[in-house]
Amino acid sequence: MKIRFLLFSLSLVLMGCSSVRVAVDYDTAVTFDQYTSFAFFKPSVDKMEVSDLDKKRILHAIDNNLSAKGLTKSKEAGLLVHVFTKEEKEVDVFQNNFSWGWGWGWSPWWNGGFFGPSVSTRTQGQLYINLVDAQTNQLVWQGKGTAQLYPNEKVEKKLLRIQKIVDKILAEYPPGAME
Repeated sequence: MKIRFLLFSLSLVLMGCSSVRVAVDYDTAVTFDQYTSFAFFKPSVDKMEVSDLDKKRILHAIDNNLSAKGLTKSKEAGLLVHVFTKEEKEVDVFQNNFSWGWGWGWSPWWNGGFFGPSVSTRTQGQLYINLVDAQTNQLVWQGKGTAQLYPNEKVEKKLLRIQKIVDKILAEYPPGAME
């Protein structure tokens, strides 16, 4: 019984440590090497539903990543970076169908009695990075990263996780970068 509980606990921990899931979409008619500069779109940054410190961390990670790709931050930018976040609670219900026992009869400790359904909750955070052509005001590239959030995470770990999420999203910019 203890082994099953430990395996169940381990599976929850591993689910919590799962990597970032990324989805990317872009306008196939756009030539991305035309963009050499970027700027953050302040109204979208102001609407981000994270702490001011996390905003700074996210923007810094994006800035570093785009700069490493050869883009420069400028007021006369070719790309406007729209950033927003979303948070969702997820509930997982696991039914324990234990059928252990001896002979005839029923025991509340087995067959789903005290060891009935197990419920766990977790919070998934989503970070969207939208790149908009500053001239046409059209969305040209969108990246979305989904990862589990840990509210009591230490600052050092949070910094690394934010950087990892941004890196995974922007690894696919410009399109074809991962091929």
